[in-house]
Amino acid sequence: MGEEQQVSSSYWLETAPDGHHPALDTDLDVDVAVIGAGIAGLSTAWELTRAGRSVAVLEAGRVAAGVTGHTTAKVTALHTLVYDKLRRTRGPEGARLYARSQSEAIGHAARIAEELGVDCEWETRSAYTYARDPGRVAHLRAEAEAAAEAGLPASFVTETGLPFPVAGAVQVTGQAQFHPRKYLLALTADLVERGGRIFEDTTVLGLDEGEPCRLSTATGATVRARDVVVATHYPIFDRALLFARLSTRRELVVAGTIPAGQDPDGMFITPDEDTRSVRTAPHQGDRRLLIVTGEHFTPGTSDPRARLERLTAWATGHFPDLEVTHRWATQDTEPTDTVPMVGPLHHGARHAYVATGFGGWGMTGGIMAGRLLTAQITGEECEWSGLYDPRRVKPQLREAPTFLKTQAKVAGHFVGDRLRPAPPVESLPPGEGAVVRADGHRVAVYRDEDGGLHAVSARCTHLGCLVDFNAAERAWECPCHGSRFDTDGKVIQGPATKPLEQRDL
Repeated sequence: MGEEQQVSSSYWLETAPDGHHPALDTDLDVDVAVIGAGIAGLSTAWELTRAGRSVAVLEAGRVAAGVTGHTTAKVTALHTLVYDKLRRTRGPEGARLYARSQSEAIGHAARIAEELGVDCEWETRSAYTYARDPGRVAHLRAEAEAAAEAGLPASFVTETGLPFPVAGAVQVTGQAQFHPRKYLLALTADLVERGGRIFEDTTVLGLDEGEPCRLSTATGATVRARDVVVATHYPIFDRALLFARLSTRRELVVAGTIPAGQDPDGMFITPDEDTRSVRTAPHQGDRRLLIVTGEHFTPGTSDPRARLERLTAWATGHFPDLEVTHRWATQDTEPTDTVPMVGPLHHGARHAYVATGFGGWGMTGGIMAGRLLTAQITGEECEWSGLYDPRRVKPQLREAPTFLKTQAKVAGHFVGDRLRPAPPVESLPPGEGAVVRADGHRVAVYRDEDGGLHAVSARCTHLGCLVDFNAAERAWECPCHGSRFDTDGKVIQGPATKPLEQRDL
């Protein structure tokens, strides 16, 4: 597999560059500190600023450049096959609240885009969950029925705009898609104009839940705030043991242009074929940008190059006129009991909140979280607070098999990865990495294109699992909780907040 199977930059990041925000270099006092500048964090900060609170957003990297900058950006309440399951596990009322909260997020985002006058390429589209296997039709019919019962404009159909036949599909009309960076950069500009403050390159290391709360940062500055929101996609604090109820998956994305006449006119997803998601976006002239996502895997467990090759072949096979221009990857966090966790960080929390577990549907989920957390912080009522409450118990017990399976995988990696045979350093070709043994320790070694070796500890700084090398993205990844590091050990993605320790071979 050649260089063409390497991951490049996200289209969203490339087409919506922004200016830098400063790092926090002095102590700060605010009403609310929001950790994380993705769609959940920025939506929360924006809503709170509108509610009259002084807000500071602390981002370890760049604004809207993490998971949110690598999404497929579907703004829809149809989340693959969720409503039939919710109807069975949370009852019809739970499914209705889920549908209403996600649908209201779509309308809210549309109003914000119009109010701010931002051209974020907002387009109204139908969303589809489809299957090509006739054996799936009963599941699709049940999902369409449950979604309609929950209040969505849903129906079962057998015809779509895809360039291949389907056995059936759930269709929900009136959904949307947009350019997530253009939307969020406009949100950020308005937030700052209203007095909100944003700090990039500011890693939060600790949280003291006193009154006020105190956040310590890698820059040495301390933030004091009455309330704190942890919106880092995967929570960086483990005191609530949320990591035991979350699993991570990584997915690949292939994007390029097709003739506008070949646009399938909708947003499509199937859980089959290791997931295939299809949508288009505006582009230049008479062409549209086609975005195809799929081939999900647990970080640190697979060579993505073969998966990227399969996904590219699938996309070009069904869209022969596709001219591939971008390849990137995204990461999702799945809750063991289906529903995102938005609300108090733990049972004893009085001023600490969290938003996580969006399961690949962070656009509506993040917007919904912003409104829900703002209501809780300002003392307002929200009809679906109970549905998303991270402290919920009954749904956890109901999903115990999924919980136990997730923890068994983590335990397997923690023990089993330490028993893997280690290749000799001399065998590493340029551009490759491997975990080797040196002086009785596991060391993560990468050989750069010039033959130089970069050696760091293979022990993830989150909870101690061993990392593995992602050759397509040239990054070290933890299979237990999804932390990612560059070849010199710097944190790319949490929950880890500290770099891998340097090693001398």
